Amino acid sequence: MTDLRDSIRDAAPGLLLSATIALAVRFVSDQLGGPAMLYALLFGMAFNFLTEDERFARGIRFASRNILRIGVALLGLRITTTEVMDLGWPVVALIIVSVIATILVGGLIGRAFGLKGDQSVLSAGAVAICGASAALAISSVLPPHKDHERNTILTVAGVTALSTVAMVVYPVFVTYLQYDNATAGVFLGATIHDVAQVVGAGYIISDQTGEISTLVKLIRVACLVPVVIIISLITHRSRAESPDRRPLLPWFLVAFVVLVIVNSMGWVPANAQSLLTPVSSWCLLTAVAALGVKTSLKALAEVGPAPIGVMVIQTLLLAVIVIGGIIYIG
Repeated sequence: MTDLRDSIRDAAPGLLLSATIALAVRFVSDQLGGPAMLYALLFGMAFNFLTEDERFARGIRFASRNILRIGVALLGLRITTTEVMDLGWPVVALIIVSVIATILVGGLIGRAFGLKGDQSVLSAGAVAICGASAALAISSVLPPHKDHERNTILTVAGVTALSTVAMVVYPVFVTYLQYDNATAGVFLGATIHDVAQVVGAGYIISDQTGEISTLVKLIRVACLVPVVIIISLITHRSRAESPDRRPLLPWFLVAFVVLVIVNSMGWVPANAQSLLTPVSSWCLLTAVAALGVKTSLKALAEVGPAPIGVMVIQTLLLAVIVIGGIIYIG
């Protein structure tokens, strides 16, 4: 009991710092608009000097790892199997194929531009699935190395910025293509990276487009589990001899699947769901703020333009794949 109390006391300063940044970011985002995740990164970077203070270090590490995983697990409360079936198998198949193709081809594009394998997979997975949340989840099962956190924060920043651009540009684009409301919803949900930006873009067009785009997006979120499991299986071998060996299946993915099943069975009371869904968003925002605190602008500046360029190409690739799929299924 004493050890637990000491651990909480040691983590409190850094955890409170991350939570305070998240609160400030949420206020600014609500008042001025804009992507909260990107704000969290930028606000957090302003406090990078505190990483040298051991009083804050443990709490910042706790927020960027444990709080992150809680947030990813709670995403399972947003999805039910009934909603997936309502879209129809052709659309579900389009989503799955676009995710797989973007990760595989996008990963090869990253390698062609000189990125390391893990960074290529990280950016491709973030673009293909659900932006910052996917980047954080995939990063948690990749083998750690000296550039690991830098690559993660760069991917989160890049994919969040691109998602914001897509939220503005894609509604104009689907109007130009003369898509009906349902087709526009499929395109927006299957191509824009972050959930919040999908919702924003969809409801710009119509309520029907907003509802369909959000549902399509949540199916992409569900793809996070098998993708992270596969990546974990692949990287598990490289960690087999490591003394810091991680579990083959991370606990937060198990929790995600359990919550999807429980929610699909209707066992989650509406009050509990309305309470826990925002908790997921707050956990992810706090984790991103902590990652921002751990990141220095100098380290990011040393990376160069290649990773951002790769994410732009991966984003365009995803859009082309989805347009082709829409044409194919009619």
